[in-house]
Amino acid sequence: MPDSKISDIRKTVLLNAPIDKVWKAVATAEGIAAWFMPSDFQPVVGHEFMLDAGPWGKSPCKVTEVNPPHRIGFNWGKDWHVLFELKDLNGKTELTLVHSGWDAEKVTEFGESHTVVRDRMDGGWNRLVFESLRGYVEK
Repeated sequence: MPDSKISDIRKTVLLNAPIDKVWKAVATAEGIAAWFMPSDFQPVVGHEFMLDAGPWGKSPCKVTEVNPPHRIGFNWGKDWHVLFELKDLNGKTELTLVHSGWDAEKVTEFGESHTVVRDRMDGGWNRLVFESLRGYVEK
């Protein structure tokens, strides 16, 4: 039987901003809203929050890992996990995003196949990480 897992979305970017500024952008409700989506996020393991995906509605999430200022992760919806890893590089920050939990045999809460949504999200993360987040932390 073939494996139905689909590869994770991985994005790595070098940001011209200190790690503490990037941490605030990925680990606070205000920061996340500025470049990603509005939410009631708190950097506390076990904290349940909602990401407001606009026309797709609100997605329930739960913080799974907090290791300031290097790693923060959360479950997104019923299947996905999002992890931000930060490395301090002499005043700049290397950020890696990993969006996992993709499975060709699963559909989202909105009835779309993971395969279709993953391709869309891959492009979305490109825009969010390389344009929106970069613009937010480098200004």
